[in-house]
Amino acid sequence: MRLPAVKFVTTALLFALMPAVQAAELTIGQPTSATAMDPGFLKESATLVDNIFDTLVRRADDMSLQPGLATEWKAINETTWQFTLRQGVKFTDGEPVNAEAVKFSIDRILDPANHAPTISYIRTIKSVEVINDYQVQIHTNGPDPLLPTRMSRYPAYIVPPAYVKKVGASQFARKPVGSGAYKLDSFIPDEKVVMVANETYWRGKPAIDRVTWRPIPEATARLTALLTGEVQLIESVPADLVPALKNRPNVELEQVKGGGLTIYLGLKDDEKPLSDVRVRQALSLALNRQAYTQQLLHGFGTPTGTMAGANDFGYLAVPATAQDVAKAKSLLAEAGYANGFTLRFQAPRRYIASADVAQAIVQDLAAIGVKAELEVPEWSVYTQQVASQKQAPMYMLAWGSTQTLDADAALFPILRSGEPYSTVHDAELDKLLDQSRQIVDPAARKKVLEQIQQRVAEQQPLLPLYREDTLYAHSTSLNFKGRVDARIPLFDLRLK
Repeated sequence: MRLPAVKFVTTALLFALMPAVQAAELTIGQPTSATAMDPGFLKESATLVDNIFDTLVRRADDMSLQPGLATEWKAINETTWQFTLRQGVKFTDGEPVNAEAVKFSIDRILDPANHAPTISYIRTIKSVEVINDYQVQIHTNGPDPLLPTRMSRYPAYIVPPAYVKKVGASQFARKPVGSGAYKLDSFIPDEKVVMVANETYWRGKPAIDRVTWRPIPEATARLTALLTGEVQLIESVPADLVPALKNRPNVELEQVKGGGLTIYLGLKDDEKPLSDVRVRQALSLALNRQAYTQQLLHGFGTPTGTMAGANDFGYLAVPATAQDVAKAKSLLAEAGYANGFTLRFQAPRRYIASADVAQAIVQDLAAIGVKAELEVPEWSVYTQQVASQKQAPMYMLAWGSTQTLDADAALFPILRSGEPYSTVHDAELDKLLDQSRQIVDPAARKKVLEQIQQRVAEQQPLLPLYREDTLYAHSTSLNFKGRVDARIPLFDLRLK
């Protein structure tokens, strides 16, 4: 896309006006506002709560697993893992981080009465047993080689039992207390989240004293805030404005190739006409994924035929379905829909050019006689609808495996029937998914994960579109490096 000359003049002027950044304060511009901050019940990205809470295991820059609140862990038998906790760590309200806190944190997610939307990630856990103040054993329903990895991100953050019980779940979501590198100072939805350094953090005091997260939904406004120095880091750089950032002083563009989420079309496959595999296949064949990524994402995305990412264990390089309008029409006719049909379709503005991609999808489906009635709800509304299964029969969403870097996280939560974010109903898939969580041998497990991806490619219970690159931009006064697990660990950031 060629930007108007006047935009480049304005951009250059804004760069010239960028003020110096205060030494100990950082402001980050985000495309959406946090709606709640209970780490066990997230319906959005974990970017913010990553910095308020700790997990038993943490992931280093090279994505290796490192000691977190647990100093060591080991498998006692096929269904039991033992974790030894770091002594002397406290939550920022003074409550001790101990074995009882670990048990409480996991039990509240597993409790069916709580309807945790994140339960899919730790459903393999049967129970948590306190051995002593600083040792717990986690028992699983069957062999689970991924258990340590599951303890490295949501929903496995450790929360303070006494505080949660005292204030209640809704209050905890607004005023959370953790043991992480930062403490919550204030949380005003749609306005800001302010965090201050935890001076007694077990890894040491963070270098940046105060961090403000500002929701700036409009992309050009987010970019302008960076250029004028109002913020020093922005997420989700608009792809069409990347040329305005390249080779400019005082700002750096950070691109993590394939480091973003996989965008897909979810389908309620138990509703007609989506219950017919031929209809689902026809919808997939109608889509021009190559055009979406090249023209609308400006090359910052890669078409794919699987939800797993290239960095995931168990990834199978399934090619993206190529557009074939004639074949799509033939399949619809074979299924009894020669004249097409009408379908509600929802898509958010949350991802790179996602609203534009949704419009292109509407046009592509019209070419095979399917009228997609597009709705673009606000993100805060949309997340609630998706989490409660009240979204349209066809909907755009993104998923990934940043929790584990394993295909399990990209597949199980959205393919296994009965899971909070799944609208898929496929008994064969259920069998394979359950089997994949009980195999210890890596080679055998990888084979099953590949079979799952092959079946998805054949049956199309959902339609993978493309995997986004992650795009950040930041002031040169900030040392920042994008990560493949999409975290922004404030503890590791430095202001020059």
